[in-house]
Amino acid sequence: MTDQGPKSTTQKKQFSRRDTLKTVAAGGLAAAALPLAGRFNQAHSAEPIRIGFQAHRTGIGAAYGRWYERTTMAAAQLINDGGGINGRPVEIVTEDDGTDPKRGAEVVEKFAIQHKTDIVFGTLFSHVVIGSAPRAGELKIPYFVVSEGHHVASGKLNRYVLQPGITDVKSQVQSMAPWVSGNLGKKVTMIFPDFAFGHDHRDYFSAAIAAQGGEVIEKIAIPPTETNFFKYFPRIPKETEVLYHVMVGPGVLTFVKEMGQFFGGDRPEIFGFIDSLEAVDLASPGLEALEGTYFWEAFPRYAQNDGANPHDAFYREKVGVDANGASLNDPKDISTYSHMFGCWETLHIIKQGMEAAGYQGPDDRAKLVEAVESFTEFPESQAHPQGMKTFNGKTHQAFGIQSISKVNEGKLGVVHRTSIEDSLYEPEVDYTQMPL
Repeated sequence: MTDQGPKSTTQKKQFSRRDTLKTVAAGGLAAAALPLAGRFNQAHSAEPIRIGFQAHRTGIGAAYGRWYERTTMAAAQLINDGGGINGRPVEIVTEDDGTDPKRGAEVVEKFAIQHKTDIVFGTLFSHVVIGSAPRAGELKIPYFVVSEGHHVASGKLNRYVLQPGITDVKSQVQSMAPWVSGNLGKKVTMIFPDFAFGHDHRDYFSAAIAAQGGEVIEKIAIPPTETNFFKYFPRIPKETEVLYHVMVGPGVLTFVKEMGQFFGGDRPEIFGFIDSLEAVDLASPGLEALEGTYFWEAFPRYAQNDGANPHDAFYREKVGVDANGASLNDPKDISTYSHMFGCWETLHIIKQGMEAAGYQGPDDRAKLVEAVESFTEFPESQAHPQGMKTFNGKTHQAFGIQSISKVNEGKLGVVHRTSIEDSLYEPEVDYTQMPL
């Protein structure tokens, strides 16, 4: 295939006992040398494990892509510092998919055929996953996504697509609905992005709140590239008790500002998914109206200092994030903290799977898929700092805890944590019955 897309970023390495591993720093702007002496058991002969990182460097997912890349590089460095995978160093090869489904499929093909990576990893936006997954299946290359969409567990994709390091929307909203219904209200208006991820919220939260005796009385779909939101707010019915919002893309700051301006002091209870504020500073002018509102978070942006998560500080240090969820180098550079941990955890699961499979190269890709399918849980640890997860090998989906946080004096504080049991649902597919 002719390459007409953005150029790749490849960590090129030659390995021997005296060589050094050069890892591209976050953003691809610098390189840090990591001594190899004593770290790799077979460094004189071992080729690197090549992982194709499908990044949203441009397009509506760019803010996420930037932090996904930083997190991936930090996880790769930690793994290499610990001896790599099966005694071999990890090499990250990055391609920008532009947050575009067509380009995503081309990137998967480029990884498999041109770069000859062992696997593909890291995709976030659901429409890109859905556009890319068929090509991964055709090429029989394992495709580890970090997306949250229900498309994997729904059975829409194929056996080569796995989501073991982050939970999906269906499980998230199922675990949240009882708290929302019991504490905020039962008549809900939803505002969501008009693509697959938003449709998951629309469909699965509507069902979850109905199971609690509630009702979604209005569903407002907004194009993910929208930048002007006032025209949508008059559609919110006056009887709305809870406004549920989940927005993504470059207009999220404008969205939350205009939502606050529209309601003023006379508003329903507001429950949002942190997607509407990922990479956005809560101290930004115009966000004062969010005081007292609630957000879902997978991994709380602000360090809670309550002893509930002993691995949070280690993870923050390694990915370069402070106690407020901002870059250690720039307090205005806010991370996508509630999502990017999925890259860290998924990369560690890839390591675990390759070691369980005795992975040596592309001929062992099927063995890698089968090894990951055999996993049932991932204990909370430095490799899994967000918390313990269970894994269903039939559906290729992980399940974990969720947090509900309240904005108080300009910061998010956790007021409720769900259990894994709250999020479980009946399997809709058995990928293990599909051929490899």
